[in-house]
Amino acid sequence: MDSKNNFKVIGLMSGTSLDGLDIAFCNFSKVPSGWRYSIKQATTMKYPLAWRKKLSSAQDLSGEALIALDMEYGKFLGKACKTFISENKLKPDFIASHGHTVFHQPAKGFTYQIGNGNALHAVCGVPVIYDFRSLDVQLGGEGAPLVPAGDKLLFSEYDVCLNLGGIANLSMDVKKVRIAYDICFNNMGLNYIMSKIGKAFDEGGQLASTGTVNASMLSKLNRVYASLRPKRPSLGREIFEQRIQPILDEPGIKVEDKLSTFVTSSAREIITAIVSEKKNAKVLCTGGGTFNSFFVSCLLEQLGDNGALIIPEEEVVKFKEAMVFAFLGVLRVERQPNCFKSVTGADADSSGGVLVGL
Repeated sequence: MDSKNNFKVIGLMSGTSLDGLDIAFCNFSKVPSGWRYSIKQATTMKYPLAWRKKLSSAQDLSGEALIALDMEYGKFLGKACKTFISENKLKPDFIASHGHTVFHQPAKGFTYQIGNGNALHAVCGVPVIYDFRSLDVQLGGEGAPLVPAGDKLLFSEYDVCLNLGGIANLSMDVKKVRIAYDICFNNMGLNYIMSKIGKAFDEGGQLASTGTVNASMLSKLNRVYASLRPKRPSLGREIFEQRIQPILDEPGIKVEDKLSTFVTSSAREIITAIVSEKKNAKVLCTGGGTFNSFFVSCLLEQLGDNGALIIPEEEVVKFKEAMVFAFLGVLRVERQPNCFKSVTGADADSSGGVLVGL
């Protein structure tokens, strides 16, 4: 830290869609009006096939094997950071790591992200902050979403911040209180459908754009989301496997039709959520789904004249989540709340994150 007002931090983010590891070296400056950010260097490290398999099946491991994977993945993150720091000649104050979510069951009192911070620190030698979600869960919260603290403090000029990742979520101020929630599954479902034909994803939504909406499948997806809307639980692998996957696995529907239907379902769900909260909203749209031009066109069609969808520069689209986790680390060091009870339903605001080497 150059001073109490300037922080140089690496943020690490691994999403539910297993696209890869986002690494962002960011600068944060405290100014009279709040905080300013800049992304100085960033990259996405695609997971080797072996790691995609390990991470996608981690929930099936024994306790002993899961602990071993937690350490192994921490070392993997440490090596990735060490290489990134060396190649770009960086001097970060610390690393803020989200880890990779294996279990997220706040109703049972736990959430679990692998990527042990001690292992990460031991490999790369840089201080680490990790395990950002557990404290909020112990305070009775959902432990998610966490990005709204960054949205509120770094992107206050927008009415709504929409993230199109493996899961689509939004955050906004309503009566000066930050609210946020997961809306629906997004890339997680599209990538799952594509995996059935041996592809990682549908680039630009090209295949989805050739499909036809299947009314029966659309109705079933809508029923799932209608049941989730009243409580807005944080969405994770468990709900996806139990309630969405069986719909996507139904035989007799072409892959392109499944994709087109899933896109239509998600777009409707997202715009319904936005319009129900804000009229003529200025919506910041980021996340990997923003590069799916067919999906974005469906969003614009659904939104119509009810607001504006703003897509920022590419590095913010790609690395906003990693950058925000870097910022959550700054708030943790500053002992400022980085998790809001108004968002998660916890008993209190908190400053989550375990410090290693700081």
